[in-house]
Amino acid sequence: MNINELIEFVSPLDTSSYRPEGDIGSLVQDSRQVTKDSVFIAIRGTEVDGHMFLEDAVHRGAKVIICEDSFYTEAEVCVLEVENTRTLLGPLAQKMAGSPSNKLKIVGITGTNGKTTTATLVYQTLTELGEPVSLLGTIEKKILDVSMDSKLTTADPVELAADMQAMIEAGSEYLVMEVSSHALHQSRIGGFDFSVAAFTNLSHDHLDYHDTLEDYASAKKLLFDGLSSESAAVINMDDTQGSFMVQNTKATIIPLSFSKNAKILESSQKGLSLSVNEVEISSSMVGEFNAYNIAEAFMICVELGFEEKQVASALSKVKGASGRMEAVTFDSSIKSPTVIVDYAHTPDALNNVLETISSMRVENQLIYCVFGAGGDRDSSKRQEMAATVSKFADQIIVTSDNPRSENPDLIIADILQGFEHTDNVTTITTRKDAIYRAIELSSVNDIILIAGKGHEDYQEINGERHPFDDRVIAREALELKAKGGF
Repeated sequence: MNINELIEFVSPLDTSSYRPEGDIGSLVQDSRQVTKDSVFIAIRGTEVDGHMFLEDAVHRGAKVIICEDSFYTEAEVCVLEVENTRTLLGPLAQKMAGSPSNKLKIVGITGTNGKTTTATLVYQTLTELGEPVSLLGTIEKKILDVSMDSKLTTADPVELAADMQAMIEAGSEYLVMEVSSHALHQSRIGGFDFSVAAFTNLSHDHLDYHDTLEDYASAKKLLFDGLSSESAAVINMDDTQGSFMVQNTKATIIPLSFSKNAKILESSQKGLSLSVNEVEISSSMVGEFNAYNIAEAFMICVELGFEEKQVASALSKVKGASGRMEAVTFDSSIKSPTVIVDYAHTPDALNNVLETISSMRVENQLIYCVFGAGGDRDSSKRQEMAATVSKFADQIIVTSDNPRSENPDLIIADILQGFEHTDNVTTITTRKDAIYRAIELSSVNDIILIAGKGHEDYQEINGERHPFDDRVIAREALELKAKGGF
């Protein structure tokens, strides 16, 4: 792309800016990444305003500056002033990457809980059907079967465009992606269309970012507001926000309701059997909440054009996402407690997981729960999490999660206010010690839920990520218990 093509696409408020010759370089929104001939676009973020670094971008060799403020420099730089850089960023990133989104069938999934599981199920099902598919989500980024770390549920527009281009080059035809409320509110998904979008549910979360639950729901709704008439919207109508999500959408609405077009045929420790639009689906996944994830994955794949029975057959062979109701096992003939690791970090998710575990337990079997709450996040849910855990767990250990910049002991103090009584509640700040203590105290017949981090292999403390995996720590403790340790 050259300067004239860029100006035509951007439509700046003033077209009289200096126009250097030659092609432009890469698009960046971090001045530290500017190299010779870069296009620097200044974005007003929640913490940092890119307009503070215009001079730095020029100094580093930017050929073009795109900003919202008037900016003068004596350097030979093209300055393009626009009304809103944030809404421009997505479409421009796609244009400069060669519009890779136009060559993919894209599935977007939003909601409080179930995004990762549903997205993973769709990805695994399409893979089982032999389709070239990629995945962008909370747990990982996959270009076909090659995995990479995923730092954000939904990446920034420049990274998204680059990922999509890499997917095209690898031969992918489908992309399944989780879409966060932050990404929707910040216009990170601008510039491309979804073939299918899905809504899982909405409950208390992210009120540190969105002022109210209504604002949170409105951010989610943006996904469906932006759909075209050629898209499909798969919606959990059993959720109180389901109908709201698709108000005024142009897409074809595909409703899911377990009181109308779906039902659970059987739910046990061995898995689920359900019917969706009179098609029977079996799965090794447990818990009635997973029935919604399975049903939505089924409906998404059908909307992509695959035959119902083929989809049901493929779904029966896949396992879903790691760190979601994942049992921790180790090689030993000695019987040990049942340990389950799950990402549940909201009151609703904890309720779903603990309710499932409670339905699985037998007489004289205790439920232990080890959990905490993330720092620098919605603090109003901490007491609700405590109240939820107290409904199901016999023994509770409150510990740290990812405290980030907060004092973990103060987070624990917030959580404790949500318990009506604390006779069965222990606090152990160090998460490793808390996991070890739960496994030490439990009998071989008991069930231990370690909640909050799931697939994560780190703990974030004071801005640094330290290696930490609940599954690894639990396995070490189980092996120690089997050897008669503690």
